[in-house]
Amino acid sequence: MSILVNKDTRVLVQGLTGKTGTFHTEQALAYYGTKMVGGTHPKKGGETWSSGVDGTELPIFASVAEGKAKTEANASVIYVPPAGAADAIIEAIEAEIPLIGCITEGVPVLDMVKVKARLMGSKSRLIGPNCPGVLTPEECKIGIMPGSIFSKGSVGIVSRSGTLTYEAVFQTTNAGLGQTTAVGIGGDPVKGTEFIDILELFLADDATKSIIMIGEIGGSAEEDAAQFLIDEAKRGRKKPMAGFIAGLTAPKGRTMGHAGAVISGGKGGAEDKIAAMEAAGIKMSRSPARIGVTLAEVLNG
Repeated sequence: MSILVNKDTRVLVQGLTGKTGTFHTEQALAYYGTKMVGGTHPKKGGETWSSGVDGTELPIFASVAEGKAKTEANASVIYVPPAGAADAIIEAIEAEIPLIGCITEGVPVLDMVKVKARLMGSKSRLIGPNCPGVLTPEECKIGIMPGSIFSKGSVGIVSRSGTLTYEAVFQTTNAGLGQTTAVGIGGDPVKGTEFIDILELFLADDATKSIIMIGEIGGSAEEDAAQFLIDEAKRGRKKPMAGFIAGLTAPKGRTMGHAGAVISGGKGGAEDKIAAMEAAGIKMSRSPARIGVTLAEVLNG
């Protein structure tokens, strides 16, 4: 099993005709035949996109709703520039696309506040923005994760950091553990999916035997997730976990990079998050180079 995406996922590309959309669509098609079923562009409906790698052709639709109706797409991936990304997400929400992945970096926070409101009560789940996407090994690649480092296995990975997602994948592959699904939720302060949402899915997935959770300084998502895990453990739902927090050296009272949230007393700092996650039974690594080793130590007792 896996979460969110599998070999039957059918993906529309919003922004397919751009350089970024073209490159990553070609990568997805090459990854175990991920089912990329078409693209959208309001002024290019009726045209055809052709891969420069293998000649694959995909239809371009004028809207997401049209694309969904004609291809039975159940996911979309967005490579639209920041100024138009929110509108692209909202269009996918209105078309009732079940899974939307927005890779775009730099989407204005106020735009995402509007998107968040539209997500409430909708039939869509948004991963991102500013994220590497979702990948289930040997089945489906949505986004920009390098498929070559993945192997099918038993570890569920959820991360705010794109780069550290790849690091955790690489290390668990080398350790012979492999992955069920890796999800990069993105580091922006306002995003579609939080740790708790993905942890809930991993806890319910029988194939996921252990979990790696990678957080960053800023905000309270990690502390909230830790409390969720404590509550779930009381109900008898618990899996072996390892974790890491990026930003150990960051000073309090500062906004640090794309973590996008001010660190304040008791919440948001690396040590605060580490303490909360350790209290939830997560074995924490102090180095990104030891995430996989840390999980192996947990599994080996």
